[in-house]
Amino acid sequence: MIRLFAAIEVPQPIADSLVRYQVGLPGANWRPVGAFHITLRFFGEVSEPVADDIDSALSVVGGPYPNLTLAGVGSFADGDDIHAVWVGVDEDAALSQLAGRCEAAARRAGLKPDPRTYRPHVTLAYLRRADPRDVALWEQTNNLLRSPAFSVGRFGLYSSHQTSHGSRYRLERDYPLG
Repeated sequence: MIRLFAAIEVPQPIADSLVRYQVGLPGANWRPVGAFHITLRFFGEVSEPVADDIDSALSVVGGPYPNLTLAGVGSFADGDDIHAVWVGVDEDAALSQLAGRCEAAARRAGLKPDPRTYRPHVTLAYLRRADPRDVALWEQTNNLLRSPAFSVGRFGLYSSHQTSHGSRYRLERDYPLG
């Protein structure tokens, strides 16, 4: 079994600039710069044959180049448990189209539809039992975050491996757009 997702890598200069926002939140498990990405579709744990089917389906996705800007911050929670803080991505029709095509590729590979609404973001930290007041203060302090625009010419299929220091990602395949 292999844990897979399709994603866009955040360009190095922009990823490096996000580090300055990784402060001021007690107990945050800040993600390393090399882990910054915008997920297009999470596939989960799949068998090798299904992984091959996903790769085949993604290899014909294509589409226009998204032109992206990271903007604003927020958090994800399950009830009262806030478990992550993130940087948002401004709306972009080409990005939405690409995510939709990755969802269609997942279905062609035999996976069930993802029931969640697509919300593009870059996870900056995972949290455990975070104080909501601390998270609110961090969001208020950083809510004007805005990156320079960047064009995306490719996306990738990544594997995720659990370590004692959190998930580590490896690019398995690379797919050009255009």
